[in-house]
Amino acid sequence: MDLISVREHHARTLLIHYRWDVEKLIAVYVEKGEGCMFAEAGVTLVGAVDLDLPELSSRVMCDICIDDVPVSDVSKMDCGHCFCNSCWTAHFIVKIKEGQSKRIRCMAHKCNAICDEAVVRKLVSKKHPDLAEKFDRYLLESYIEDNKMVKWCPSIPHCGNALRVENDEFCEVECSCGSQFCFSCLSEAHSPCSCLMWEMWTKKCRDESETVHTKPCPKCHKPVEKNGGCNLVNCVCGQAFCWLCGGATGQDHTWSNIINHSCGHYKEDGEKKAERAKRDLYRYMHYHNRYKAHTDSFQQESKLRETIRKKVLNLEAKDSKLKDFSWVTNGLYRLFRSRRALSYSYPFAFYMFGDDLFEDEMTKEDREIKKNLFEDQQQQLESNVEKLSKFIEEPFDGYPDKQVMQIRMQVINLSVITDSLCKKMYDCIENDLLGSLQFSIHNIAPYLSKGVERAVELTTGWSTQAGCNIRCQTADDQANGATIESDQPSTSGTTSDDSGCSTWKRARKESGEGGLIDLNLPVEVIDRID
Repeated sequence: MDLISVREHHARTLLIHYRWDVEKLIAVYVEKGEGCMFAEAGVTLVGAVDLDLPELSSRVMCDICIDDVPVSDVSKMDCGHCFCNSCWTAHFIVKIKEGQSKRIRCMAHKCNAICDEAVVRKLVSKKHPDLAEKFDRYLLESYIEDNKMVKWCPSIPHCGNALRVENDEFCEVECSCGSQFCFSCLSEAHSPCSCLMWEMWTKKCRDESETVHTKPCPKCHKPVEKNGGCNLVNCVCGQAFCWLCGGATGQDHTWSNIINHSCGHYKEDGEKKAERAKRDLYRYMHYHNRYKAHTDSFQQESKLRETIRKKVLNLEAKDSKLKDFSWVTNGLYRLFRSRRALSYSYPFAFYMFGDDLFEDEMTKEDREIKKNLFEDQQQQLESNVEKLSKFIEEPFDGYPDKQVMQIRMQVINLSVITDSLCKKMYDCIENDLLGSLQFSIHNIAPYLSKGVERAVELTTGWSTQAGCNIRCQTADDQANGATIESDQPSTSGTTSDDSGCSTWKRARKESGEGGLIDLNLPVEVIDRID
């Protein structure tokens, strides 16, 4: 509004058109000029149009319904077109019901001007107050749904929060409800995998699990399970095929063979295909088994929190020289972060050094060199993660002080080493592997020693307009990293209660509920949650 001297609804129309990308809007303003920018967004310069209506005593004809109506019953938009309020209202109601509230255009033929939201709100609220509220909600949600830097938290059930990042959209964030996710693709946090790699990996895992005891129908390609001894199998689509080779056949068969079909003869091409399929399966199983093993270890180690707390309480109850046991909690959280990074490094390696994505990016020699370099770092990290896990699980609460001190030093040293190795592995991935690609771009979330960045709730002001609460962000609301945009006002950094809450806002679970472990909280905060 200040930069280009426009009214509020014109500023919102411009921002919605350019998907809330202020830099892009300013670039168009500088390169193409004000007139072109306004025309593309459907904004009419008010000064260029006569908005004065005839005298109140006169009547005018509406060009839509062809009725003569009093001047008091007509409305003129910024573009200069004037129609009766009944026609405008009917037009607005249709557009709102169709979900086009964000950009309701003028009714005039070939007019691209966006209607004044104040006029829309005023006319619709007289007949349908509920639709007026819906209109305001659509305008408000545009800031989230059309803005690449703001997204809804994907938690189920939905916590009602939206998160905004300030700088890079390729990052991993944690909502105040405890949900951690990739901001780019809204799936679970999966670095060092890129979003495409993770999407392909989850699909492959799902498909492979279905094909362990099934084979695809050659006609409809749906998985078919064999439930008898005969090798002639029938799909629900009606297609018969041979279970041994997967080829389509007829229905006729004898006790010994399928009529007009023989797959027992050796074929060199078929043998090569079978060998390649077998090799690909073994390669997939190699990476999947290690990914699954570390994922299972992570799940088991997640149960250590209560065990660690009991050990610390036992040590504090003793007459021990040791008073500070934060090293135990810090070591446990370092184990969680390192284990998770190690787990997702196997799907990354599967695609980085396979033929699915980067076959034309590297020669076989380069691929082998880079693969060996990466696997060396991966194995170093794996070795130290296992050592850290071993020391964390030690029953040190029953050891003498001297032995506890030795374990303490091991845990602290291994925490530093695994953190350093994680950084080194991420640097290798970003610079030596993904950074050297020429034909494709894969971005990953950066490695953070403190874990996934947790969003903080904004301190917001609210203005009331036509009975609808609309958030007004102040200049002091800017924060580094991710911020929470809740659909309710908040006080003292916490979410308000459910009174006056919109119907689609669901109560969110406490972050400590269900045994979830917050990887970013200090031990004293966890104690308060418990």
